Amino acid sequence: MMNKLLPFEQEIKAYFILHKIAFQDNSDSFRKLDFSFGDKAAKRHFSFDVKEKRQPYTKANWPDTKIPEPHLFIMDDLAARKILAYSPNSGLVVRDNMSGCYVFFSVVDLFLMPKKRVNREIRKHVQGMKGKWMTDLRHGRRFEKLADVFKEIEIYLNSREDIFVRILECYGDYTGEEIPKGGITRRPEHWSTDVKETR
Repeated sequence: MMNKLLPFEQEIKAYFILHKIAFQDNSDSFRKLDFSFGDKAAKRHFSFDVKEKRQPYTKANWPDTKIPEPHLFIMDDLAARKILAYSPNSGLVVRDNMSGCYVFFSVVDLFLMPKKRVNREIRKHVQGMKGKWMTDLRHGRRFEKLADVFKEIEIYLNSREDIFVRILECYGDYTGEEIPKGGITRRPEHWSTDVKETR
């Protein structure tokens, strides 16, 4: 079970130190993802951001979503783009303090999962807009223990070639999404035509 006394960034650092895992802490940077670890030479270096859901959202403030509040998570569009910049070995880990669990999203999940984007008005030094994603935590992989998140990252790294090269059908199984069949059946002569016209 999570340690609710520690801010999530501190919990992550404590996990790395306890398990003697070398890591880079970039949590004070606005340009880098919060943490990274692993072997760069073996292409197993992984970078991720960490976020917390600290309290329930007021649904009246987010009227454009049909996601039930317990599963709703709001994140910055910019944060998602930053994770994309570190792909394919990148992702997001959310600590949901309401349900007492952790949720892992690979960069592929963030890219493919259904989402609703909005621009939220901000007033600081000047008036502007900030991009937000209204996401469903059920689109990620949910775990009760932080250690299981790191096991899932290992599974993702081991599956990377399948995800990016071998799997032909639509990837991912996201809550509420139905993927119908479309188009006509592809036959060998279609590939022959494609090769002739593109080579």
